[in-house]
Amino acid sequence: MLNKLQGQPESYDKKSQYRFGRTLGAGTYGIVREAEGPSGMVAVKIILKRNVRGNEQMVYDELDMLQRLKHPNIVRFHDWFESRDKYYIVTQLATGGELFDRICEYGKFTEKDASQTIKQILGAVGFLHERNVVHRDLKPENLLYLTPAQDSSLVLADFGIAKMLDSPSEVLTTMAGSFGYAAPEVMLKQGHGKAVDMWSMGVITYTLLCGYSPFRAENLSDLIDECRSGRIIFHERYWRDVSQDAKDFILALLQPDPKKRATSEDALAHRWLKGETATDHNLLPEIKAYIAKARLKRGIEIIKLANRIEALKMQEEDEEDIPSAVPDAPPSSEAAKEAASPLPSVEGAEATTAATSNDDATTTKKRSLSKIARGAIFREVVLAKVREMKEQEEKEEVERAAKERLEKEKAGFF
Repeated sequence: MLNKLQGQPESYDKKSQYRFGRTLGAGTYGIVREAEGPSGMVAVKIILKRNVRGNEQMVYDELDMLQRLKHPNIVRFHDWFESRDKYYIVTQLATGGELFDRICEYGKFTEKDASQTIKQILGAVGFLHERNVVHRDLKPENLLYLTPAQDSSLVLADFGIAKMLDSPSEVLTTMAGSFGYAAPEVMLKQGHGKAVDMWSMGVITYTLLCGYSPFRAENLSDLIDECRSGRIIFHERYWRDVSQDAKDFILALLQPDPKKRATSEDALAHRWLKGETATDHNLLPEIKAYIAKARLKRGIEIIKLANRIEALKMQEEDEEDIPSAVPDAPPSSEAAKEAASPLPSVEGAEATTAATSNDDATTTKKRSLSKIARGAIFREVVLAKVREMKEQEEKEEVERAAKERLEKEKAGFF
């Protein structure tokens, strides 16, 4: 009754069943927190309604989808509820770490191990595709181990931009996905479907086997050109001990034409996944090098974007779910430490551990930042928004360039 008087939705009563713990991550629309509930420890994605205003259907689509997906390699849905200003999505808590981070803890990780890891992920992707669901954001950060146990299952997480197709032939047209993993038809807005997940699987497999991406472009325009060329290079230094079957498997997935790309059914039937022809070559040194570079790049990006926070305006509000005892952005003198530190990610949401300093200048900086966002969590939401704006600008520029090129081709200039 009290909740109704306060204008809270009926489902808000469920919140009292959960005791919230540490923050696991922060992203574009909100945060992910650990919580203890009726069924044990869970992960709760908290989405600020003002961040999805006008796109509420996106949240309901994710909820509807998660409730339908029951598979050992897909993060399990538990419950959901809402308050006046937030949505709460309760899912299985994965505590075993991200795919690449976990692999780095092993003493050895061979091509055979890689083939069986990819087989687990493809099992989940095949399950989705059978039900006409396209994940659209397959990447290593969204592949998590359920527990720290050595025999733990690997689960696919973060269905925030996944789509359920009305029919197998339905075509999606919005640009979605992550830089470096999105298929060419997505970036060119040519219409896409399940085949985009298979392209992402090709990039993940390539990276898992050699420790670097098949595409090296730093901007969207060059990345599109690389992807469209269909030229996948297996550098002798890193690939000489990897089987031909592994290379054939990757080439079947990284086909620029989605109609020629292997389906999840085709990929699962490929003989490389049986592990019989995969070698015992240890991939660990290359993977560890990849992780170190990825963390450095991620850390530097955060530092650069932090300098733009003050250009954004953000209303500060009392959020009982968001801890305020977290220090603000690190000063430039701590840049190296921040860049080198691990940046945990849960369900695709990015987070960072803030550093502290006693300098007067730092204190002044912290006070300035605290006026814009409450603690590090809101800071990360702001950073994600900046990144989103930057990517949108790049996408629009690429679209303009593609349109101009098409017009010139029609006019006979090429």
